[in-house]
Amino acid sequence: MPRKKDEAIRDVLTRKAVVLEHRPRRRKKPKRKKTKTLTARERRELRLFDIQPEQQRYEIFLPLHELWKQYIRDLCHGLKPDAQPQMIQSKLLKADLHGAIVTVTKSKCPSYVGITGIILQEFKHVFKIITKDNKLKVVPKINNVFSLETDGFVSYIYGSKFQLRASERSAKKFKLKGTIDL
Repeated sequence: MPRKKDEAIRDVLTRKAVVLEHRPRRRKKPKRKKTKTLTARERRELRLFDIQPEQQRYEIFLPLHELWKQYIRDLCHGLKPDAQPQMIQSKLLKADLHGAIVTVTKSKCPSYVGITGIILQEFKHVFKIITKDNKLKVVPKINNVFSLETDGFVSYIYGSKFQLRASERSAKKFKLKGTIDL
């Protein structure tokens, strides 16, 4: 303020507003609206992952099995007879099994033993398998041993150690453990 007498300064301050600091208001950016995804409950209610009874035929899924065999051949570099079984086993553990023909070889529940079919869906704890007689079977992984046969190589999968979703399993490191009880 210019040099004025105290009375003149008080007179100016009582008549006018003095702005000490001026901060402009920030403009808010408009938030993007996220597309809403369905919850697990909504997906169950809509029955998105259910297979209709007229679609539950073994012949429909044989081309899926042929695609799976090609996928495994590409993954294991041709499945040559001189390939190391440990390498093939480690690749199969991380591979996607949708379309594989599996057989339940051992189980605590004897009614599961001998079930053979194409894996249609894999969940964390169960496989959904379509059998040759067009039955959709839900087989739990726990306490079961599954066998996969690909071009002469038979590998066994212990379901109790395999309780992961397919997407989680591809990133997991499997460790060799001693004995596995059924």
